[in-house]
Amino acid sequence: MLRTVLVAIVLSLAVNLPAQETRPPFEFTRMVAHWANYADDDYLKFIEQAEPEVAQIGFYGAHFWSLVHTPQFAGYPAHFPVQGIDECGKWFQDRNQALHARNVKVVGHFNVEFLVGDPVSDDGPRGFFKFYRDLWNEEQLGPKPVADPMQLLERGADGMPIINSSYSIGGMHEYWACLRNPGWQAVLKAWVKYAIDQGVDGLIANYFYRHNCLCEHCQSGFRQHLRDRFTADELRSRFQIADLAGHKFDEIVFWHSPEESSPLRREMLRWSQISNKQVFDEVFVRYGRSLKPDLIVAQWNHLGNFGQINSDERCMLPAETWGRGEDYLWYSTGGAAYYTDLSKRFLGEGTLQARYIRGTFDDKPFTLGKYESTRIRAAIAELAANGGAPMGFYTNYTDPAARQEIVRYYQFLKQYDDVYRANRSHAEVALLYPRSEVHRGIVEPVARFLELGTRLLDDHVLFDVIPDDIMTPEQRQRYRSVLTVGDAAKPDFKANHLSRFDAPYTVRVSASRPANGDDITLHLVNYNREQPPLDGNGQPSAGGGIVDEKPIGVERVGVDFVLPTGKNIASVTAVTPEGDAEVHVEFQEADGRIVFETPPFLVYCVVRILLKD
Repeated sequence: MLRTVLVAIVLSLAVNLPAQETRPPFEFTRMVAHWANYADDDYLKFIEQAEPEVAQIGFYGAHFWSLVHTPQFAGYPAHFPVQGIDECGKWFQDRNQALHARNVKVVGHFNVEFLVGDPVSDDGPRGFFKFYRDLWNEEQLGPKPVADPMQLLERGADGMPIINSSYSIGGMHEYWACLRNPGWQAVLKAWVKYAIDQGVDGLIANYFYRHNCLCEHCQSGFRQHLRDRFTADELRSRFQIADLAGHKFDEIVFWHSPEESSPLRREMLRWSQISNKQVFDEVFVRYGRSLKPDLIVAQWNHLGNFGQINSDERCMLPAETWGRGEDYLWYSTGGAAYYTDLSKRFLGEGTLQARYIRGTFDDKPFTLGKYESTRIRAAIAELAANGGAPMGFYTNYTDPAARQEIVRYYQFLKQYDDVYRANRSHAEVALLYPRSEVHRGIVEPVARFLELGTRLLDDHVLFDVIPDDIMTPEQRQRYRSVLTVGDAAKPDFKANHLSRFDAPYTVRVSASRPANGDDITLHLVNYNREQPPLDGNGQPSAGGGIVDEKPIGVERVGVDFVLPTGKNIASVTAVTPEGDAEVHVEFQEADGRIVFETPPFLVYCVVRILLKD
């Protein structure tokens, strides 16, 4: 019989977390994030114009300590403005103060394990190893947790450190520290304290992976995980492990191909993600907030086009720990959503990803890293329309045309802050994401989820995405229909009990309710555009910046909206970022519905339906 010890572990962790779960959530609607160009003289002027609430800049984890003292300080990935630990630390301190003076919260990037350097070279240790052996300042960081940094590394089946040369920055190799190593956790805590001392308001952890590490900490940690989860009989029958105490694993994998998965491999992945989350909670939530109780904490993770088992750092996390204690989420969509192919009805959007994150994270803030430097307006509108905080990685303020639109759209979000801040989704249908199937290693339902979700989007259904393992009976009562990927009958998306929108497939429609009041806001995002020519390989091009965004406007959208029970209409107005002011919209109201047409819009239209009893 499967033990329930894991639940006890989860509960004990929750008990030991600080009181951040009871504090008011950290709400924001506008952010910028930069790995480069954040040191330009014009950066602060852009901040003053756009007025983001959060700036995700600066580096305080392994990138900083590996590279800031090296000749490669100014290159990828961190593009440090000055060389030297103390010199750059002081620069970050000054920049953080300048951002605070402009009412901006600063969240620093924090690489948790990806190390650049060489323990031995003709010039001695380099990169991280040079820092650890020669530049560790005990007045800043406290005593070294271990004497030899080689003790901190992930190790392969041969007992040797895992080494990569993917980037070869300065000709140096890449190593990975093991998050389960207590010595490495002590290093991370020292770096967290240093970051707080430089004046950050928060930290976002990235490179949150685990490789096929077989060090003593991973071996013992995974054995304990199995001991807590399964009886001896279950270990023998499920995993062919007869003697857990004496068993030495020849692999403990992280991401892997679903086709090559097995019950034991999925348990390895599950434990990897659980233990990563435990380290995150220990280092950033418990320790970080013991130093700074209001420390903003987040993770930078990857979702792509819903790759599971072979991607997504949380795909196997129990629901009780998913996002717990975190203030916001960053999810990268990678190469899944940064171009359009309208001939195939592909909009290059992150709408389904946004709704999945929103439904799983209880409407708390999140953003998508779309690697989108061309469709600036669509990227901002897409997140704003679905409860997110624009915009991810490419806030390209150095291009005057892009800067103009970023400022225009951010000022629009600020002007209508009451619409966006802490709003809640208003949906008529719930689409259940098959997370329980994924946890069983069955990923085929995810493809059906994507197909059904795209149909709902194309038919302009107002729907939420909720993982099937957290949907409660109380939640079900909020919706007129609840759909699963296993529904045999094709749903009637134009049924009379649902709202209907007469719009091209290139328009996405969502709805929200403000934090205060029962009014309804409709969000319409238009992805139609004049596409760039195909690239040299005959594939759709991402374009070369905002000059290639070239949106094609929408003449009108017909709306036939179902009113909340017992509500009537006070007024309907529409506004766009490009417009000067809200315009009143004529409507007809009857039988609990309201019918009207939107005015023309280019990329984004917001319709405010003011209700009365």
